[in-house]
Amino acid sequence: MSTSLRSRLDALASTFASALLGAIRGASLEELVAESSGERRVARGAARTAPTPAFASRRRVARLPRRTAGDIASVIEQIVALLKQHPSGLRAEQIREHLGLQAKELPRPLKEALDTGRLSKAGQKRATTYFARGTGGRATTPTAGRQVKAEPPVGRKGRRSAPNRRSERKESVTVATGAQAG
Repeated sequence: MSTSLRSRLDALASTFASALLGAIRGASLEELVAESSGERRVARGAARTAPTPAFASRRRVARLPRRTAGDIASVIEQIVALLKQHPSGLRAEQIREHLGLQAKELPRPLKEALDTGRLSKAGQKRATTYFARGTGGRATTPTAGRQVKAEPPVGRKGRRSAPNRRSERKESVTVATGAQAG
């Protein structure tokens, strides 16, 4: 029984191999090169109509084309207009979703808008919320308007450092020795 299965598999494999070789021999050199390099040639100006697979977003994407100052200014205007509609503020990923931008496109316009005073922010890292200036959003820093008591510096081993501890000991020793000598 195993020999008949083996002979059938051998016959199928040889048929497949001969059909494969025939297809390769019949193909043009240009088709072979395109298939072996993994790229598909698309006619110039033709748009890609096939939907991108779900895993395509995880792949490394090429660099963005260089943007002009006008392009960045228009993105800043869009961000400010969006944030004026949301006085409670939005995080960067929410801004991206609303405007349909890539993650790489957002950091520079946000930084420039913050530097020029068009936007303010509160929070850190992914919890950063951006506000349009003058919309009643939170202040730039989370401690604005509050008095913060400065903590003394912490030294090694978690103890509060006492920078004058040694000098106090030296003074007490000299006072004690001076009292004995006098």
